Amino acid sequence: MTVRTTDALSGSTPFDRMKVNDIMETAVQVGHAQTQAEVLGSLMIEGFGGVPIVDDNKQLLGIVTEFDLVAALDSGKRLGDLKAQDLMTREVIRVSPHSDMRTLIGVLQTNHLIRVPVVDRDGKLIGIVARRDIVRGYLSAAP
Repeated sequence: MTVRTTDALSGSTPFDRMKVNDIMETAVQVGHAQTQAEVLGSLMIEGFGGVPIVDDNKQLLGIVTEFDLVAALDSGKRLGDLKAQDLMTREVIRVSPHSDMRTLIGVLQTNHLIRVPVVDRDGKLIGIVARRDIVRGYLSAAP
C-alpha cells in the first residue's frame, strides 16, 4: 500500500492541482445578525456544524459554531434570548476560492478547524469547505 500524502502535496497528482473552488460547497445555509440562536442550533442539528453570518450583500460578518452555542449554554444563557450577533465569532479565518490544497490543509490544521468559509476578494461569502471535502476531492482524483 502506498501512502499518498507526500505525493498529493508535492504537485505530482491531480489532487494537488485542485483549488478550493473545485471542492467547496456552494449551497451554504447562512444566518443574519438578527437570526435567533435557537434557529442556528436547529441548523446544526440538521448537520450544519457552523453557520456563516452575512449581511444583506453576503459580506461575511462572522460564524456561529456548535462550540459557540455550547459555550453560551455553559455560561447559563438561554438560546432563545440570543441572536447570532451575540454569539458569533467575528474574527473569521477564511480562504480564497483560488487557494490550493496545501494552503487549505495548512489553514485547517494550524487553526484546528473542521470547516472554513470561502470568500471572494471583496469579502463576499461564496462557499464553505470542510475537511471531508478535501478527502472527497482526494478520492475523486485518485487513479
